[in-house]
Amino acid sequence: MAHSHPPHAQGQPRAGPVLWTAAALTLVFAALEALGGWWTDSLALVSDAGHMLTDGAALALGACAGWMARRPPSRRHSYGFGRAEVFAAVINAGAMLAIAGAIAYQAYVRLGEARDIHGAPAAAIALAGLAVNLGIMKWLAPHGHDMNARAAALHVLGDILGSVGALVSGVVIALSGWTPIDAIASLLICALIAFSSLRLLREGVHALMEGVPLRVSAEAIGMELARQEGVESVHDLHIWTLSGSRIALSAHIVTRDMGRWERTLHALQVVLRERFGIDHVTLQPEPPVASVTRVPLPDPSRRQA
Repeated sequence: MAHSHPPHAQGQPRAGPVLWTAAALTLVFAALEALGGWWTDSLALVSDAGHMLTDGAALALGACAGWMARRPPSRRHSYGFGRAEVFAAVINAGAMLAIAGAIAYQAYVRLGEARDIHGAPAAAIALAGLAVNLGIMKWLAPHGHDMNARAAALHVLGDILGSVGALVSGVVIALSGWTPIDAIASLLICALIAFSSLRLLREGVHALMEGVPLRVSAEAIGMELARQEGVESVHDLHIWTLSGSRIALSAHIVTRDMGRWERTLHALQVVLRERFGIDHVTLQPEPPVASVTRVPLPDPSRRQA
């Protein structure tokens, strides 16, 4: 049996330091935006501040999960702690759904209320929040391979949408005085966040259930392996998620020449790493199925004389 288990995927930057920095910035601005929302009486602004407050905690959770994922394997955790990133992604997606539901309820209640909202200051604060969130999203962009970082980016996306909604709402109110736009913008933002959160939640739960990663085709990988020189067939192919950015694979490879297995193994590892981004590989070589010679067993009912 051959193994290829590098400690981490090659060439992929770690998201941990970026997540810690993003969490600190998000929490600081959330406090400032909450004060601005209270002063201007803008629900869209308060909603965005609520997003940023919970998102700062989500970013910190993602950073903690990334730190745990870097811990080496132990006797009781032979795969290491990479699955912590998947748990963090699921928790963050669920939290976003709860936040979206709470804000949607508040927006629905406000639709029938007359409010005195200071549009221009709300728009200015929202614009500053949008700039902060766009900067954080740019930092997270190189880490799209990591499910944990994508969960954090989802929270930041919610903040960006919230800032855009608050900005549009503030501008419309300042120019026309039409205050229902504040609640309507919040409802639209909640719908977009809920859609993205459900997608990420589905991916995270799928990973926890040891499913084949949604972005990977087991059929395509099996066919590609079977096409390699020296391979007769592939069976017992299993692909699953180890962490937010690492995929594991195991398979039985029927090889035409066991004496050339080392060369065949190297070719298979290169294909899996370069074409599919899979570097945690266990491959079991097997010889071609040969005809079985049946040896007759003595009949116990016939006694020798």
